[in-house]
Amino acid sequence: MTGLSIHEPRTYRDFGPTDRFQAFRVVVETSDLYVRAHRVLQTETERLIRTCRAQIEDAIDRRPVFLKSLVPVEEDPADAPIVHRMIRAGKKAGTGPMAAVAGAVAEFVGQGLLARSPELIIENGGDIFLKVAHPIVVGILAGTSPFSGRLGIRVEPTGLPLGVCTSSGTVGPSLSSGTAEAATIISRDVILADAVATATGNRISHPRDLKGAVEWAMQVEGVDGAVAVTGEVIAALGNLELVSLVEHEKEVKR
Repeated sequence: MTGLSIHEPRTYRDFGPTDRFQAFRVVVETSDLYVRAHRVLQTETERLIRTCRAQIEDAIDRRPVFLKSLVPVEEDPADAPIVHRMIRAGKKAGTGPMAAVAGAVAEFVGQGLLARSPELIIENGGDIFLKVAHPIVVGILAGTSPFSGRLGIRVEPTGLPLGVCTSSGTVGPSLSSGTAEAATIISRDVILADAVATATGNRISHPRDLKGAVEWAMQVEGVDGAVAVTGEVIAALGNLELVSLVEHEKEVKR
């Protein structure tokens, strides 16, 4: 799987309990969510996934272009709020609405679970919704790049939920016209982060494109940080702190 992992001195998608979190997985058709919460909320999570998917599927049934378009589409008054947000994110990023579908599901589930768990980490195909009371490090998974699994983004406690979303042109099922091994976007709007991550990755076909791609991403209103990786080249801008995962593990073990 490409994208991001919540980095612990263990493995990706670790299901062992910690003093902060219980971890569980819920799969509904193509939605495969890994959740860390203060307690196991599988039933509630499945219900929220199904509700979100039904609202998106309703938009697709009424106009199939919603599913297939690679460019922005117009809103329909009959659309659910989550669908409107996907369309608006696509307009900002210059993508079709489905470029933000994984982030939309993570966002919908996260908002629905916050009343039951004040801290949450929800990962859906490399797109993360999180709200934490203590710092965490999000590890970047970037295919065969030497940075993959060795570099992370430190996330400080967030009074509001935060999105950390990644697109890849070389790993995983995401549709991308670029060749970036990872294009990661940080935003308070998880759905926007997902769409802009796709658009950023689409702009990268050579290492020399990384700088321009992250500069473009930072011009999108609502984007707080951008990172792009191809091979041995990395570009990063915005309000973010890159850290060595090796050093982070040493700190955790002390």
